Amino acid sequence: MKKWRSVIQVSFTYVGTVVGAGFATGQEILQFFTRYGWMATATIGITTLLFTWLGIKLMLLAGQLNSKSYEDVNNLLFGPQVGKYISLLTLISLLGVSMVMLAGGGSVFAEQLHIPYQIGLVLTLASAYFLLIRGMDAIITVNTVVVPMMALFSLINVWQASISPSAGNWLTLTTDFSPLRIWLAPFLYSAFNLAMAQAVLVPLGAQIKDRKVLLWGGLTGGAAIGAMLLAAHIALSSQMPGIQQFDIPMGHLIGQLGGWVQWMFLLVIYGEIFTTLLANVYGLCVQLEQRLGIRYAVVMPAVLLTSYAGSQIGFKPLVSSLYPLFGMMSMAWLVLLVFRRTDALLPRDR
Repeated sequence: MKKWRSVIQVSFTYVGTVVGAGFATGQEILQFFTRYGWMATATIGITTLLFTWLGIKLMLLAGQLNSKSYEDVNNLLFGPQVGKYISLLTLISLLGVSMVMLAGGGSVFAEQLHIPYQIGLVLTLASAYFLLIRGMDAIITVNTVVVPMMALFSLINVWQASISPSAGNWLTLTTDFSPLRIWLAPFLYSAFNLAMAQAVLVPLGAQIKDRKVLLWGGLTGGAAIGAMLLAAHIALSSQMPGIQQFDIPMGHLIGQLGGWVQWMFLLVIYGEIFTTLLANVYGLCVQLEQRLGIRYAVVMPAVLLTSYAGSQIGFKPLVSSLYPLFGMMSMAWLVLLVFRRTDALLPRDR
């Protein structure tokens, strides 16, 4: 039972790290999958395989190496010279995404609760600080609460789609996009999310170490991400093409139910933003601690304050400017990770 509890914790932490604001709102799923019609079902399958395979690969490597941060794994996979630059790019990306997530938290307060943006930022910042001082244990604990709630809303969305007159749209929708764009989408999506998730997956693998726990945790986590992607795609497809006009497509779907369900969904969106913020800041701090020799307790507040300064730019401008750049950078990382053999690189006495 203790081992299976650890498997669930690894699985939930993996899902919570990957499933951020774009996933919870439905915007990512709409942009990377649903608008491509019936073929999205196949590309979601590819995405699920990539998340499962490469997530397990990262955690097992980290456990075998007893990695302090993702830089150790990158140095092993790509060599010290290339690995150093990949880790630096990842560090910059993590800081950028931390700014985006903090800005997203402030936007939820401003747009949905009509509380000033700056107050939302400060409340999110303070909450993150008091949890991050506990380290990895806090990230695991928060995800064990948020991820089941996200899974519940996935089921609600599928149920709502099943009673819609257009319930079968996900099997019949056509698209005018080119095949290259359609089949490249799952690799871009997986690359960006996995490159960011390594900030938590590597320390998690080093902390757990148990091969079976990491294997089953990665397997169930990857499968859960795929299942939630498919559930959201089915729900969004039932409302195509009109659903594309909304900034928060899932909010439109849930809004039809009204009442307390809307408030719960708002809590889920904020929770997903918050867990991604925790994951990114934690991974970034561990990396800076290793690189600069500055204690985690000192560097963590500095990272949060830097993220706060960057979040003044605003949520939409940050997303539109940073995400395309990070996506292209992550593709190079994904290609190197996929084609690099790891068995020959590990010391035989391990």
